Amino acid sequence: MFEDGRRDTAIFADNLLERFNYKATMMTYAGVLDYEDPKFLKPKELRDMEESSFWEMGTNGYRLEYINVMDRYGNYIGEINPLRYAMIHPYLGRHYNHYLMDYIRDKDGVPKESYNHMKRRVDYDYEHLRDVYEAQLGYVPHTYVLMHSNTGRFGNNRDISPVNEKWIRDLFVMNFNREGYCFNQRGSSIYDLTRMQPQPYWPVNHLLMRIKYDINQPISFKQGDERHQQDWVNLKGAAQIKAEKYILTTLPEGEALSRLQSGEDFRDVRIRTHLEGNAFGAQKIYFRAADDLSRYDEVSLRNGDLVVTEKTGGAERELYREKLAVILGEKILSKEEAKREAEVKENEAFARYARYADSPAEAKEYLSRAQTRQAQPAASVQDGAEPDEAVTSFHARSFHDIDIAFKDDYLTVTVDGKTAVDNIQLSNTQKGAVFLGAAWKADAWSQRNLADDVYDGVFNKFTVLSNTGKAEKDEKVLFTMQYTGLEYYEQRAKELWETILKWFLTYL
Repeated sequence: MFEDGRRDTAIFADNLLERFNYKATMMTYAGVLDYEDPKFLKPKELRDMEESSFWEMGTNGYRLEYINVMDRYGNYIGEINPLRYAMIHPYLGRHYNHYLMDYIRDKDGVPKESYNHMKRRVDYDYEHLRDVYEAQLGYVPHTYVLMHSNTGRFGNNRDISPVNEKWIRDLFVMNFNREGYCFNQRGSSIYDLTRMQPQPYWPVNHLLMRIKYDINQPISFKQGDERHQQDWVNLKGAAQIKAEKYILTTLPEGEALSRLQSGEDFRDVRIRTHLEGNAFGAQKIYFRAADDLSRYDEVSLRNGDLVVTEKTGGAERELYREKLAVILGEKILSKEEAKREAEVKENEAFARYARYADSPAEAKEYLSRAQTRQAQPAASVQDGAEPDEAVTSFHARSFHDIDIAFKDDYLTVTVDGKTAVDNIQLSNTQKGAVFLGAAWKADAWSQRNLADDVYDGVFNKFTVLSNTGKAEKDEKVLFTMQYTGLEYYEQRAKELWETILKWFLTYL
């Protein structure tokens, strides 16, 4: 299933469907079929897709809108469309809902509409959905995805659930009611099916790991490029080599671990890599490690912190921990400053597009509120105010260059060119192996993917050099995943093309 009915989806998926002889369902919103928007497929295009025999039609409903929205600072926002949602979602917590999931409520959670008004509102969406599809396609698609139910009912409120259910059973042959798992059993209700929503950043083994544990059947994971396969032994989870990246995928709510196979153990070396796993989770580099990990030094990124730990004599101790934002000199907002920033952005979201306000005067009023709020003082962390430490969604991306230098009994760690750990003393001075690890952490959350319990550690251009005290360019490369020669230029050209493609997908 491809949701939202976007034109770029069809462009990139169509050739793949033909190549693999797959059939897909394009889910659309009825509300966008009646007006011009180049991002969305039009009725003629949808009919042409059906005639190709590789596509059939489904629907996400009449519209995508959000109700009962509050930011994570307790500010009531109300109802917003996807454009406004995109502008303010960094400031939202879990307190919002889809248009068909609940009564429309005020800032205190009290319904602003009666039962009959709520019913007429929901009826309106399904009636218009039916009328638009019958006029534009000649029929109502058989498959429906109820956004975003994720309950055993047909809504998050006991009054609205029967209203949705009545329309769903009248209009559709099947309904995907929940997100989380890809496996529906024979005894499942055809109107209470579940689906999995892969994310763009998932490596293929992330998807395979989720499928494996949903269906409880053996699955072969993708190992990727043969280059460097003999250099690693995977001990836990799944591992893939993709160009210059070594990707570790954890077991559900678990870990992944691989060892670098080398003819000799290492002691005084420098390790460099670009870490690309999401912010919430752990990416670990073990060094001077015993084969059974009863002894090691470890540098890791864990939920936005840089952490150095050491294990000797069977006991682990933490030598260093600091937030990446502090290391990189980024401003740590206080709760007061973060609340002000959220309120400014929220007012700007309502002012930015005058056509979404009831009038130009209303848009001007929102802009004035944003400017007034921006001018109001807010105590900073330096003033003694409490820092803003709201837990972010586990979809938050994170990219950092890590440089780790071991020399005798001292360790230095640099992050994105900033020295974080400067000659911290180690107890473990023995030679040992290098391991890479990844771990899922339960600290983060997602409003959209309620059941994703797999994490990916991504180690790009992982390199081990000798550390004899010479200039870096003169140190011997003991191991590297980075391309050299012609392969290097071919890879850079590929990355440039992917960057250009991503820009067009994002902005056009």
